[in-house]
Amino acid sequence: MNKKDKFALGTQAPQKPQTPQKSQTPQTQSSSFRLGFEDDDLLKRDELRPVRLQLELLKPDLILEELQVRSTIVVFGSARVPDPETVERDCKAARQRLEETPNDPECAKDLKRAERKREHCRYYSEARKFAEIVSKEAQSNTHLDYVIATGGGPGIMEAANRGAADAGAMSVGFNIALPHEQFPNPYISPELCFQFHYFALRKMHFLMRAKALVIFPGGFGTLDELFETLTLIQTGKIDPMPVLLFGESYWRRIVNFEAMAEEGMIAEEDLSIFTFVESAEQAWAHINAFYAEGDAPPPLMRSSPL
Repeated sequence: MNKKDKFALGTQAPQKPQTPQKSQTPQTQSSSFRLGFEDDDLLKRDELRPVRLQLELLKPDLILEELQVRSTIVVFGSARVPDPETVERDCKAARQRLEETPNDPECAKDLKRAERKREHCRYYSEARKFAEIVSKEAQSNTHLDYVIATGGGPGIMEAANRGAADAGAMSVGFNIALPHEQFPNPYISPELCFQFHYFALRKMHFLMRAKALVIFPGGFGTLDELFETLTLIQTGKIDPMPVLLFGESYWRRIVNFEAMAEEGMIAEEDLSIFTFVESAEQAWAHINAFYAEGDAPPPLMRSSPL
């Protein structure tokens, strides 16, 4: 009987004992067996917060270095500022509803709200135009200077990323994970679209390569970002840079900077840390003049750590 026939009558050849697969044993299924860097439960523990902070600092920094992003211009502003196309569409729809039900007070309110947004959509247009101007002027084939950076969301942030995209240039989005999930706007360069858990690390990255800040009208988040920057410049923690407040009438209604100086809460010279601007061209001209006059280092690598 040959070897083939030996096992032809329903019998089976002896099998070698199999080594159990890792996933099939109680030991390998235990969370204690996971590699530390693959253990999400471990990384999310309170005791591992310093590691998470380090990761959020390092990941964007390494990617920006590898892509040769040397400097940025940061654009802040409200996520609630709509684009002109959306405003016109909303106004048209609200007007049509009011025509159909002229006695409905809610329809009248909807139309007023929609028309009020028209006053704000110019900020969207100017943010988009500013980002396009900067992006056409500053980026080269060998390195990336004055790259537009935003918080990655809708509104003014979208407008700035969109302006860079109009110029065929790269732009950064520093998104934040929120209870109501924020989705990145579609105009961010995918390879420069980051997400943060910690506001502190996100704000740090806003400034690590920043050579100018352009702040459009916004709410609590915009004010937080503005005042942190003003404080860092005031206290000498970062080099002076252009801090441009877009829309003087809005900012003077929201913050009485002069009253702070009159009350002795800030020095008179602190009022010179920022400048009001009204147009994309004016903002760009101010940035160019600031660096041409030698008020601060040119847009090369950051001069000192935050």
